[in-house]
Order: sequence, then structure tokens, then C-alpha cells
Amino acid sequence: MAEKMLKFVQTAQAMPEKRMAADRAKDFDEIYREFAAQKAAEQASRCSQCGVPFCQVHCPLHNNIPDWLRMTAEGRLEEAYELSQATNTFPEVCGRICPQDRLCEGNCVIEQSGHGTVTIGAIEKYITETAWASGWVKSPKPLHGERPQSIGIVGAGPAGLAAADKLRRLGYAVHVYDRYDRPGGLLIYGIPNFKLEKDVVERRSKLLAEAGVQFHMNFEVGRDATLDELRKKHDAVLIATGVYKARDIQAPGSGLQNIVPAMTYLTASNKHGLGDTVPEFENGQLNAQGKKVVVIGGGDTAMDCVRTAVRQGATAVHCLYRRDKANMPGSLREVKNAEEEGVEFVWLSLPKSFRGEGKVTAVHAGRMKLGPADASGRQMPVEIEGADFDQPADLVIKALGFDPEDLAQDFKAPHLEVTRWGTVKISARSKMTSMPGVFAAGDIVRGASLVVWAIRDGRDAAAAIHQYIQAKAQPAAQAAE
Repeated sequence: MAEKMLKFVQTAQAMPEKRMAADRAKDFDEIYREFAAQKAAEQASRCSQCGVPFCQVHCPLHNNIPDWLRMTAEGRLEEAYELSQATNTFPEVCGRICPQDRLCEGNCVIEQSGHGTVTIGAIEKYITETAWASGWVKSPKPLHGERPQSIGIVGAGPAGLAAADKLRRLGYAVHVYDRYDRPGGLLIYGIPNFKLEKDVVERRSKLLAEAGVQFHMNFEVGRDATLDELRKKHDAVLIATGVYKARDIQAPGSGLQNIVPAMTYLTASNKHGLGDTVPEFENGQLNAQGKKVVVIGGGDTAMDCVRTAVRQGATAVHCLYRRDKANMPGSLREVKNAEEEGVEFVWLSLPKSFRGEGKVTAVHAGRMKLGPADASGRQMPVEIEGADFDQPADLVIKALGFDPEDLAQDFKAPHLEVTRWGTVKISARSKMTSMPGVFAAGDIVRGASLVVWAIRDGRDAAAAIHQYIQAKAQPAAQAAE
């Protein structure tokens, strides 16, 4: 039955059923059930259909959220999916892992008025899963025939795959090169299953392969081919490698055993979950089972680490963050999930050194208080003298963020210009780097950011590449006349 809109007063906000913390902490399955059809329509009907939709404004992809909410409420799910995927290459991914509380839902008008936001992410997931089950998700095959040009994409993460999808639809031969053994990048190896099950990513990669996108896995640019060699092979190249170089902490004892970077830990866990043999996991080095775990950091990666450690059977999991809860950069929804699952947060604490003989046994930290705001407007943490403490630890995971790798050196491309932060420098208009015909997109340009921004950047880069190739082809076509 079709639902009328603007029902946010008489209909309370509701999320899909969340599995009990005691149950979900024992496995890596997703923690939310899916909406039933009537519940999805009911929740979609709460949308106030704003004249200026702030949910859409604050979505990096500018998804047509009010329109597909209305279609869902009216039972027009196939149309809702068509509209959703028109602006978003991976709506099933964004519905699961976007920090909606900081983006669309956090800026929902009825949230600001005290009625509770429309549960946009859960409805987006419902629409897309219904589309997959109903056979509405189509292969991104060329719409108007094949083109003679080919594009090389370095990186099979969200930016690279989003670009591959768009370019393939335009008829280009698309080759994706990645150093890992599966497409997906961060979606496969960085994000745990309880947030994004791997078959969700794999079915999308399979669809791209069926459409003719050619994947070259276990391929390292600089080892198997230089960037210049890829330029000669293709009409354009897109760099979409992401940023994976872990930021480190310079403190006494940081070289002790069992102090590991977050991505090393998460990759081992995800590979083990995929059925791969991971020696460092099997021998216990990257397995939290039976250990006291301390995670340093306050972002979404830190939340992934603490919640993974709980599921691996850690005896205690503590998260140390130098500011307070209100100033955490990560999603508060993820913090709440972690607290429910037994993670203890040690707010206003800054690691100063690591204790142990050979292996770490404790993190020595100082107590902090919030002082004056810095240039960004955030209050700066100030150490409280004489308030140090030791947090026992058998495994310490550093989730301090990521920096770019030295691509100019790694790719044997000395002419590839980078910014002072190490990200690849591009023209904001053309998306092209300092090397003609070489473009860049995603985290390698903007720095570590959200998956939804990577998708946006990949789509924008694909449009720029198409424009570049068409501009090059036009004089050639005129000369042939």
C-alpha cells in the first residue's frame, strides 16, 4: 500500500532491527537486519519533501534522496533504484558504511526539528538489495557501441571501480591494475564484514568483469610496468590508488613487538575471513584472541579495529583518544555500537611511551584536558601534569590515519608532481596530473577520506577522461574528412 509523505509527526523514527550485542560480538555478520517492505515504505514516508533538501546538499554524490524516498513510500521500488544508481555507482555500499549521521541524516530537516531523521541509509540499502534480488541491477555494458580507445586505471578501490563503471558504459576498453589479489581495495581488505560483507563487493566486481572490464590483479606499477609504459599502452591513465601509508607514533618503546598498524591488522583479519592462509594471523601475531588490546585513535578505522578485536575473542579492548567523545572524528553511531559490544573508551588520554621487554606489556599515557581552540576551531588537548597511567596491553593497534605513498618513486615517474602533503597534484577543472593524459582521483588526491567521496571523485574523473579523449579525437576526425 502506498504511503503518504510528511508523516514524521505521527510515525516515529525506526532503524532496522539490530542484533543483540552479545550475539553479534561472536561473529562477523552484519549487525542490522533489513527492513521489511512495509517498514521501509513507512519510514520513507516520514520525509518532509523539503524545497531545499539539505540531505541531498550534504551528500557528496548529491543523491536525489527525497525523490527516491517518495518512490519507496509509493511502492515504486524499481524507479527508486534507477534514480538511486543514476548518481551512485555503489548504493548498496553507501547504504551500509556511509557515516549518515555526519552527512545526509545529520542534516535532515526533521532531525533538526527534533523529530528524528529519516533513516536514509537503511532505506538505500533496502532499495538496492531489493533491486539485486529482483534482477534490476544491470551490467554496465556500453550504451552506444564500442569505442577504439582504452583506459588504464591503477587501483581497484572505490574510486577506480566507480570510474571503470562509468567509462565502460561509455564504450571504452577499461583495464584495471591492482597490487592485491581481489578487486575492491579498502572495501575488501580494510572494512570488516560486520559493516560490509564481502559478497556485496564481489558481486559488483563480477558485474564489471561481465561487462568487459579487464582486471589485472597482483600487478604493481613500478615493478610490472612503469607509469610511462602504461601511458604508451592506453589513451589515458587514471591513478586511484588510495592512501595506505600508516601514520606512526614516535615514542619510546614503539619498536616493541605486537605494536602494529591498523591496516596490517584489519587486512589480516579480512583475508582470514575470506579463507586465505595468513601466517601472521595463524601464529597469533595479528590475532587478538585471549589478549588485552589497546587501540590508539578516534576515527572510523579505530572503531573497525576495536570491534574486530572483540569478535576475535580479546579479553579486554580499550580505545585511547586524546580528546573527548564529542570531539571524535569517527561516527558516533560506530562509537555506540562499540560501547554496546564491550569496548572501553579512555577519553582524554595520550600515549607517551610503550612498556615491555621485547614485547609490549602496557601503554604509558598521560591524562589530558581540552584547552583553547586551534585554527580549525577544535579545542586542543593539554596534558595534565602528574596524571600519567599505564594501560595493560598484549597487542597495540595504531589507528592514527594514513598518508600517501611516494608514487613518483614507486611508479618510476619523476615528472609526477605532488603536493606538500604527498598527494598527487591535479587540475581542479580537468582532473589531470602534471603528466599529459594521466589523471588522478580519490584519496590519493584529497587525502584519506570517505568511500562516498572516492566514488564521487572516480565518477568526476571518468567524465574528465571522456572529455579529454573526445577533444583529442575531434581534430583527427576533422583531418580525415
